Amino acid sequence: MRHLVWVLSLLVLVLGMAHCGEPSVPGSELAREATADGNTSVGKEGQGAEDTSSAEPSSGNEATSGPEATTGPEPTTGSEPSTGPEPSTGPEPTTGPEPTTGPEPTTGPEEPASSTDASSGPESSTGPEPGNPDANNSWLANVTCKTKPPAGAKLAAAPPKYTGGTCPTFKAGMNTITSKGNSRKFILVLPSNPQPNEVFPVLFLWHWLKGNANKFLTQGDIQKSADQQRFIGIIPESKGDLNLVVTKIPWPFLEATPQARFEEEFVFFDDMLSCVSQQYNVNKECVSSVGVSAGALFTAQLAHSRSQYLSSFLSLSGGIDEPAALVAKVATWKTTPHKLPALVLWGGPLDSCVLLNFEKASKALQKRLTQDGHFQIECIHNCKHAEPPITARPGKSRYEALWDFFLRHPFWLKAGESPYKYIPWPYSNVSWCSVGVGTSTARTGSCPPVACPVD
Repeated sequence: MRHLVWVLSLLVLVLGMAHCGEPSVPGSELAREATADGNTSVGKEGQGAEDTSSAEPSSGNEATSGPEATTGPEPTTGSEPSTGPEPSTGPEPTTGPEPTTGPEPTTGPEEPASSTDASSGPESSTGPEPGNPDANNSWLANVTCKTKPPAGAKLAAAPPKYTGGTCPTFKAGMNTITSKGNSRKFILVLPSNPQPNEVFPVLFLWHWLKGNANKFLTQGDIQKSADQQRFIGIIPESKGDLNLVVTKIPWPFLEATPQARFEEEFVFFDDMLSCVSQQYNVNKECVSSVGVSAGALFTAQLAHSRSQYLSSFLSLSGGIDEPAALVAKVATWKTTPHKLPALVLWGGPLDSCVLLNFEKASKALQKRLTQDGHFQIECIHNCKHAEPPITARPGKSRYEALWDFFLRHPFWLKAGESPYKYIPWPYSNVSWCSVGVGTSTARTGSCPPVACPVD
């Protein structure tokens, strides 16, 4: 009997020990179930909890929520476990309301960052409020010819139709075009290595007395400028049929010149713009004109006569309304429908040639531009009627600062507006330029030789 009791006691002891080991089995199964829940709740990509931790660097916000599933309290992870303090509770993570709202906080901070980035990039032209582009004018500081016009902006007219029928095919270098029945010539300067779909601003360059297109090309360093600043240059050759007392003048700019002759030159501009625009990818919102001396006197006339196409102009020792050679007078300025930003430059009070004082003529132009509401940059180099004394920045073209003016003023800018109202003049090598009339400090220092070739 005692043996039987001893055997039964031993049996009970063994069974009791076996029963004490059983909790390890359901505990392991609960852990696997929790892992399975973890795969469902944080693994929209089908990853387990361990996999998400290894995938964190490459899978973005959802990947970073993986490890948080085991700790629960982080609401920014957007995963179901965030509602339950203990992942071992199982069902609670899958029933919490937070999963539908969790992802929103993680995307919120990114939106202001992208908005800030956009305001400094090419697409910033629409401003912080596309329907109200003036809500924050600081975006204008970054405007260039590459900037997308804001909604509702007034754009340049389409290039005019060529008056000669079918446009000739152009090439880089000297070209010939028939305009108003005359055979006219111009140099076409194309940027090197054009990229697919690259669109180019256009700059017309009108040469000085006794100059020619090739001299402007070389002395102005135009090819290097076009390559670096990515624009098409058009350098017209004068017809050679105009006179002022003892010398020929290249372009019509005198009051006494018949209006028909002015119109002939304006149509020459139209025809060059028309045919270049047909053959090349031209940015019609960024077409500008620059002239030197006699070319500048004509550029002012072109600017008010073709303001529907021109986005800006540069007058380098030019102007209006001033007597020339005692017997003639430079033509005046006429009010324009489009207000063109202008850079007006001259060589100080002694800037004179052919008995024409270019400081007085330039100031007369400034006065009319101010009355009409045009934005202006004023530059006084104080070297009389000489080439502007600009030293190029290392590796850059000599007149980079001047061409940058035209590249920062697309047609659609509102009257009186300019990036230079929001940023300082950026060229220390041309420190004698500044925003507004009467604001520049006349340059001091050595000067190149005076040039007034009347012979």
